[in-house]
Amino acid sequence: MLGRQAITRQLLADQLRNLGIERDGVLVVHASFRAVGPIEDGPPGLIGALHEVLGPSGTLVMPSMSGSRRTDPYDLARTPTREMGVVAETFWRMPGTLRSDHPTSSFAANGPRAREITATQPLSPVHGLESPIGRVYRLGGSILLLGVGHDANTTIHLAESLAQVPYRIRKWATMLRDGRPKRVEYEETDHCCRNFALLDGWLRQRGLQTEGTVGGAMARLMRSKEVVETVAPRLRQDPLRFLCPPNAGCEECDAARRSVTSPRSALEQMRRDDAPGDG
Repeated sequence: MLGRQAITRQLLADQLRNLGIERDGVLVVHASFRAVGPIEDGPPGLIGALHEVLGPSGTLVMPSMSGSRRTDPYDLARTPTREMGVVAETFWRMPGTLRSDHPTSSFAANGPRAREITATQPLSPVHGLESPIGRVYRLGGSILLLGVGHDANTTIHLAESLAQVPYRIRKWATMLRDGRPKRVEYEETDHCCRNFALLDGWLRQRGLQTEGTVGGAMARLMRSKEVVETVAPRLRQDPLRFLCPPNAGCEECDAARRSVTSPRSALEQMRRDDAPGDG
């Protein structure tokens, strides 16, 4: 079977505009390059199309997370991303792009608001108001899911934080403190995230999610504020709404449930899971 023809940057830009991306805005992008399809100039071509649509006054933001269980100290100038995809990995390395300093859950940004978005943040809450994703929310930013589902939508974790869900998983990473590597522990609202797919129905019902095709990928566009306003009230009514049922065999959600009923056992389990040499 013949491969698909490479998509031009101009066609991508036209499709992104037709989707409704606003010029001069702040846009968080979670993308699968494979889903979009072959693109002229590869990942830089897709990033260039996004910049073209946002314009010189717009700010582009992408995850640059390196994951927990790291024995090497996090270096925002060198540590590669982990499971973020080639677009995000390419983006944070591009000239003019800034990267935040969280040792496991950093974001990268390029544009006039980049320094504000990537400023120093607390270790926990990882995705609270003082995180990059929280700052995008306060700036009235939007979210583009390009070839990925809501399980990649980090802004939902912000809604969990604001709703004060009771589950907290202990994690660790290595940071440089006074020039020496030091293991630091922190808490994160974490689980398998598969039930984040509920957002498709919730947002469609309210007309808050624009959908279309960009390249070969399904694209979803929404405002960060409207994601939070849709999710947080539901979590206040049912704080465990996103967790899989106890009998579902989901280890991540089971750990989240244990953190509510028995914080010590959840902590001990996560420490065993995160032992050095595990990843």
